[in-house]
Amino acid sequence: MYNGAILIGAGETRAADTFTAVNPTTGAAGDVAFSNAGPAEVAKATALAAAAFEVFSTTSLDARATFIETVADNILALKDDLVATANAETALPLARLQGETGRTVGQLKMFAAEVRAGLWLDATIDPAMPDRAPLPRADLRRVNVALGPVAVFGASNFPLAFSVAGGDTAAAFAAGCPVVVKGHAAHPGTGELVARAIQQAVASCGLPEGVFSYLPGTSNELGGALVSDPVIKAVGFTGSRGGGLALMKIAAQRAEPIPVYAEMSSINPVVLLPGALAARADAMGPAFVGSLTMGAGQFCTNPGLVIAIDGPDLDTFVASAAKALTAAQPAVMLTPGIHASFERGVEELASHAAVITVARGCVGDGVNQAVGALFTTDATKFTADEALSHEVFGSSSILVRCKDIAEIKTVIAKLEGQLTATIQSGDGDEAAAGELLPVLQSKVGRILFNGWPTGVEVSHAMVHGGPFPATSDGRSTSVGTLAMARFLRPVCYQDTPDTLLPPALQAANPWGIARRTNGVLELGK
Repeated sequence: MYNGAILIGAGETRAADTFTAVNPTTGAAGDVAFSNAGPAEVAKATALAAAAFEVFSTTSLDARATFIETVADNILALKDDLVATANAETALPLARLQGETGRTVGQLKMFAAEVRAGLWLDATIDPAMPDRAPLPRADLRRVNVALGPVAVFGASNFPLAFSVAGGDTAAAFAAGCPVVVKGHAAHPGTGELVARAIQQAVASCGLPEGVFSYLPGTSNELGGALVSDPVIKAVGFTGSRGGGLALMKIAAQRAEPIPVYAEMSSINPVVLLPGALAARADAMGPAFVGSLTMGAGQFCTNPGLVIAIDGPDLDTFVASAAKALTAAQPAVMLTPGIHASFERGVEELASHAAVITVARGCVGDGVNQAVGALFTTDATKFTADEALSHEVFGSSSILVRCKDIAEIKTVIAKLEGQLTATIQSGDGDEAAAGELLPVLQSKVGRILFNGWPTGVEVSHAMVHGGPFPATSDGRSTSVGTLAMARFLRPVCYQDTPDTLLPPALQAANPWGIARRTNGVLELGK
């Protein structure tokens, strides 16, 4: 169970300053006092992380993969307690949390398998060419190495899959980086349960205790101290644009600036092309609303913008969506603060002179409940006011009516970077879709056809990232095995004795990994 402690390495400590979890369904405070970590705890945790780095970053592929699998197994053993605790702290449905537990365990095991495969090392060998004219070539060997200790910030909307042992932590461990987690105050009991599972895995696998520490807390000072600590070499963050920008500023002002991989803001445009509307406008309405209201709209891939050519078929879609939304039941949001922010955002849109309210969802009798909202405007008005394209975190969306494909392209071109874009297409839409793809590709990290953006598959090919401000670095992803690249850097060894080379580059290839020699890929064992 959890007791509100701060976990630093193998030990635990407490602070006089405490906070409690809040049950968003009732608004009631929990019974456990959780310690607020501060700069002193940050310094202790990062010192242990620095001491652990050399050993952890040079573990064998099998040892590191076994550790990650042990974390997964420990979490799975806690499944019932985890789901019950997370449900009380976040109001997320039990089925959703059971699925998220499975996703968390699954992605850890996927990273373990990726570690063993060794492809991420990108081992590359250009053997010496002593007889080359006019100049000989030295022996050159390159491999990816761990960046250093990483700070990870737990997310509010995914208490498991994007939190203490979520994708950022899994990717950092896989890369060989010790991790210091700043636990999210919205689900501290859940966070501590997972943190203890990791702590136990570190011990049972015989790793240095500084491989992992967990610092719960509510203050911005804690996050600032963690990012500014000179031991930390990179940051993983999922949250608000304001929070991400603040951390980026701190990281940039350090004596040694470091990368902040922040996922921050996205409205995920959905384009309804004429052929799709002609064929299935009525059916797309409820499907869209289902995506919009799923989880109270608290997904970073929520469809916050719909773009289409005006006409009778679009009217059919709007009527169908309005009917579905009017019947949609409200859902409790993660925290009172998130609910208050959602209400402000919806009110600002409802009172905007350029916006018409299409429909609202059912109003419930509980607290912190998100009532879905759908608005509409035209392309001219939308592109004239940047505020209309700002994210409202929750089940709120704007439909933009356009004259033609050219105007759709204009609307997309005015957007900021996004995580996803969706094209609903049908017969006769291929040319229009082909025209839109280049501009969409410049704006997003993932393009979907004939689906809805909510839901992210954890796989090798997935990209969950996008141009700013969707993420702070559009070249990266926070989901999928490519996420490891954020916490790696290449090192080249020149004319280095074989016995001193990392195993991945030694002549005997003791790890049996695939390597590229003289530009030719050679498969391992």
